[in-house]
Amino acid sequence: MHVETHGHQIEVTPALRDYVETKLKRLGRHSDKPLGLRTQLSVEKPNHKAEATFSMAGKTLHANAIAADMYAAIDLLADKLDRLIVKHRKKIVDDYRRGESPAREGAFG
Repeated sequence: MHVETHGHQIEVTPALRDYVETKLKRLGRHSDKPLGLRTQLSVEKPNHKAEATFSMAGKTLHANAIAADMYAAIDLLADKLDRLIVKHRKKIVDDYRRGESPAREGAFG
């Protein structure tokens, strides 16, 4: 999984970069394919903001989180992205299964 971390009017220290990578690395468990993730960290006083754009096959997901601390914002962002990905994957599975219904095919008789 490829993670890009950028700062908007804030310097992204190696500690912040490592924290983002370790927290968002768990998102890679949802897919076997290489995924792209772009994060942007910014400060809107007094809050800290973390945004992420996650590129999957055929879909781009976006989430943002605001907290009093940058590390807390990154934690919230990781949780939001995890929920978004699970919701998207469930929707794909439901659409796939919807076509296999015997009632829809008229197999009952």
